[in-house]
Amino acid sequence: MDASPNESFDACLKEALVQTREWIPRWLAKLHETLQQRESVASHLHEKQALGQARTTLESHREVIAARFLEAFAESVEGALPSSGSKVRSLKSLSFDELELMGDEQVQETVELARVQQVIKMSADEELVGLNARMSRARGLQRVRIEANPLRSEVVVTALIRALSGLHVDPAVRSRWLQTGAVALGEELQGMYARLSALLDSWGVVPAGYTVIQTPQGRTPTPAGPESGSRSESVSTEAVRGPDALLTLDHLHQLLVGNLDQAGSGPSDQGASGSGNAMVRTLAAEVVTLMLRRLTTDERLLAPLREMLQGLKPALLQLARSDPRFFADRHNPARRLLDAIAERGLAFTSEQDSGYTAFATQVHDVVRALQAPGADLPDRFPGLLEQLTRSQAEALAPRQAQARGLAVQTLMRVEQRNLLAERVAAEFRARNDFERAPGVVRRFLTGPWSQVVAQARMDAAEKPATSASLAPAQTPAVRYTEILPDLLWSSQLAQASRNRPRLIKVIPGLLRTLREGLDAIDYPRAQTEAFFAALMGLHEAAYKTQRNEPVEEAPPSAQFEPDGDELWMQPAEARDTGFMEDALIDTQPAFVDTEILPRDWADLKEEMADEQVQVLPVGAWVDVWHEGRALRCQVTWASPHGTMFLFTGADGRSLSMTKRGVERLLAQDRLRVVADHGMVDDALDDVTRQAWINSARQP
Repeated sequence: MDASPNESFDACLKEALVQTREWIPRWLAKLHETLQQRESVASHLHEKQALGQARTTLESHREVIAARFLEAFAESVEGALPSSGSKVRSLKSLSFDELELMGDEQVQETVELARVQQVIKMSADEELVGLNARMSRARGLQRVRIEANPLRSEVVVTALIRALSGLHVDPAVRSRWLQTGAVALGEELQGMYARLSALLDSWGVVPAGYTVIQTPQGRTPTPAGPESGSRSESVSTEAVRGPDALLTLDHLHQLLVGNLDQAGSGPSDQGASGSGNAMVRTLAAEVVTLMLRRLTTDERLLAPLREMLQGLKPALLQLARSDPRFFADRHNPARRLLDAIAERGLAFTSEQDSGYTAFATQVHDVVRALQAPGADLPDRFPGLLEQLTRSQAEALAPRQAQARGLAVQTLMRVEQRNLLAERVAAEFRARNDFERAPGVVRRFLTGPWSQVVAQARMDAAEKPATSASLAPAQTPAVRYTEILPDLLWSSQLAQASRNRPRLIKVIPGLLRTLREGLDAIDYPRAQTEAFFAALMGLHEAAYKTQRNEPVEEAPPSAQFEPDGDELWMQPAEARDTGFMEDALIDTQPAFVDTEILPRDWADLKEEMADEQVQVLPVGAWVDVWHEGRALRCQVTWASPHGTMFLFTGADGRSLSMTKRGVERLLAQDRLRVVADHGMVDDALDDVTRQAWINSARQP
């Protein structure tokens, strides 16, 4: 079989469903046999009874489980495709904020998922890696992308848990089934993955490749994929304090929602009275320790800044004793201070960068103030936060602040005009005489002239007093529209050649109005003259053609070719906003060497394309290759319709570009996302995933 990529992919999914019908009953039989064996050798009565209950319940539900598991698996396979928009629970997708919103049952289900996945990974990981590579290729991808394989183990386990959750059985029985059957499930998946890989091989599907990312300071390159970087499926054991680490997902959840037993003044004061129990304080201290460890090893921050963040540890640990949830409250002064330092620290790529010395001094002063002994520690954070915020605001020169404000106002106006110009162009296209005009005229009308009319309409709306002093027919917006019949008629050789007196009469006023409108938007002189040359050529051909001569339409002009997809910006507007023209983007070089990123860059770009969300969120930090060097800047503003972006560097310099320009730079590796959300958020997400791993390791 020599199937196309999509045909191979679809055929593989069908074969997987066929094989699943075979191995699910086989797995249930193995589960029953294992329960029976363990029951027979159990030495404690309680354990023996629990195993017996699990076995007898399985016997009465085996057929229902098989049917529901198969149905849930088929649904999960469809929902696990990237294009479906559904999210299958995996380690990299679990976030700190999400955990706080979970109920106890959801947390328990997540822990069970982690434990089963841990066992399956030990059995089937090698075969799954090979299948992932082939499934990626079968979907037409050149690079391995884990999400391209809807048969991955977390999809199977999620389907199983969903099938079991629908049964009216004791939750302890369901947990027993999952724990006891995990090894056998891993073996069945190992066999299925091996058979499917062999099948794809027989169809000529070769494995896709793994991307290798460059890492600085002599690190060993590692395969990059959705599981690399801060979103990895595993966390080093060095990230926890040992095999007896206290922090589990359930403990972290209870800490966040305030359900832990207290020894303080109330049942849910979380130790705020200062006499909370040791477990609350220990859990909070572990969260703070792991959070800071993640921040202080994040190479997106310069080493001196990471060292200063480490200096905050004693103060944050002391604060955690009286306020164990401060890190979860985004409005808490201590959390805001940590956010502010980390976010501003992303602005600098070198200690020689403008503004770095002043910022480092401010952070050093903050650390020194918090290291001073005293019982008033919690009260120091608001003042220090205010000082840091004020210092950063004062570091921005008034001229730069005014320039940024002007850039935002200008970009707002540019977007409004371009959106209005699109509607004007649609009005032009709807005219009965539009399609009969030569292409050069049609492109002119839907390009520059739609901008002229849009600008005139906006001016009329913004300056009604000026417009009121003119007769309706004299307003620019009306005059610029009323010339359309003459422009379209005069450009048509077949029509204009039959009425030369009218042609001679309309040309002077037509050209005068066209030039006036183009001058009103400061349209480039060279392009203006190119259009007039093309238009005069059409007029001259019409004038010289005799009435009775056969008419041959002139070939389309190649002299005037405006890009109808390009956003138009006047030269003065481009200067005010530091506009990076889309046309110049293709001439910029790409990144060659860059620092390690927190996520695999190719995977992040694919996620942006799949999710079809705003290209870059406001607040994101990026490296953009501009004028021969990498410029670190932050997205400080996005237009309401998401068509324009304003970037600001650490030195206050502004740079703007269109959404299309951003997408081009992303696709060409000339713009790289350094951080698409807060670093403290990243660190807390890692803490949550570590707690999940700790839960999975527990019996």
